[in-house]
Amino acid sequence: MKVGQFTDTFLPVVDGVGRVVSHYAYTMGELCEACYVIAPWQKDVAGQEFSFEIVDYKSLPVPKNPQYRSGLPALDLAYRRRLAEIELDIVHAHSPFVAGREALKVARKRGIPLVATFHSKYYDDFYQLTRSKTLAKLGTKFVVDFFAKCDQVWAVSSSTAQVLKDYGYRGQIEIMENGTDSKEPDPAAAQVVEERFALADFPVLLFVGQMNWKKNIRRILEAVSVLAKEGREFRLVMAGQGPSEREIKEFASSLGLDGVVVYTGHISDGQLLQGLYDRADLLVFPSLYDNAPMVVREAAAVGTPALLAAGSSAAEVVRDGMNGLLAEDTTNDMAERIAWALDHLDELRQIGLAARRTIPKPWKEIVAQALERYERLIQAKGQK
Repeated sequence: MKVGQFTDTFLPVVDGVGRVVSHYAYTMGELCEACYVIAPWQKDVAGQEFSFEIVDYKSLPVPKNPQYRSGLPALDLAYRRRLAEIELDIVHAHSPFVAGREALKVARKRGIPLVATFHSKYYDDFYQLTRSKTLAKLGTKFVVDFFAKCDQVWAVSSSTAQVLKDYGYRGQIEIMENGTDSKEPDPAAAQVVEERFALADFPVLLFVGQMNWKKNIRRILEAVSVLAKEGREFRLVMAGQGPSEREIKEFASSLGLDGVVVYTGHISDGQLLQGLYDRADLLVFPSLYDNAPMVVREAAAVGTPALLAAGSSAAEVVRDGMNGLLAEDTTNDMAERIAWALDHLDELRQIGLAARRTIPKPWKEIVAQALERYERLIQAKGQK
């Protein structure tokens, strides 16, 4: 089987979608006859060797988000010639935008199936960008229109599927969870992180993701401010970059958190990210925006539990006090749950071990399921 994975974000960007596609590609590169990642050009990826092949096209940096690039496949003749030489049996889109439209074009031209995964709450993105409910609804309609043209639609969780239905999608949605391979803790990586970011012996709270207000970062900062004013000693490590980075730092400073919060910037080194998860006592991720965040699974893979907002899509895999912690989306409740964690580090480690047992699912199992579904779609398409 020859598979094309179409994505708007890929390595070295290590956001959730980029990591999902990279895991699909690495594993399919080993299990399939051929796997291709079709994505915007990234300078730090060119020349590297993978188990799959990257077919990239011209791109431009996205304003205010320089780690992301917007692709220009229609204007890249070299890309189009290269793509024409590649045989594909099925294509899989991980975005309804440039990558998705390119995948749709390829699928229709070649008469092969198109699978698309719904990853994000796009209405929130459109609204944050435009501050207009009307324009956000129009953008969401564009998203629904794309998924309606696909042969099969996947969502990464049941709550994620419900979001797409709420947008107005009326077709069938298959649940295909994201995977995460359990890993042995790496004390050496944790030591590197501890020294690089001057964490000493402090308890460590960790946030990994875009520095963007939509991630509910204000709630994190307000909660840890309450605890810092009580005289508790800990460090909050904020790993990532994004459009709200300057404002977030200014807000943290206004709360008197200059000596408490540590900013790592964009993390593209997988080993360094592993070290952050290893060194952290608790991942604090109260996002109401994310659907099935990879960071929760990646932290659980090394036995680090997460604190999530109760009722959020991100919290679907967590049972409070068993394999993670939940808090109401209020500053006081979030602060109380973090305080409990800091006061009960031994119990927190046991919760982390339970997270490691119950949350991660091996990528090979996930990809094997995906390949079975691909095969059925290819056969069904060939019978028409």
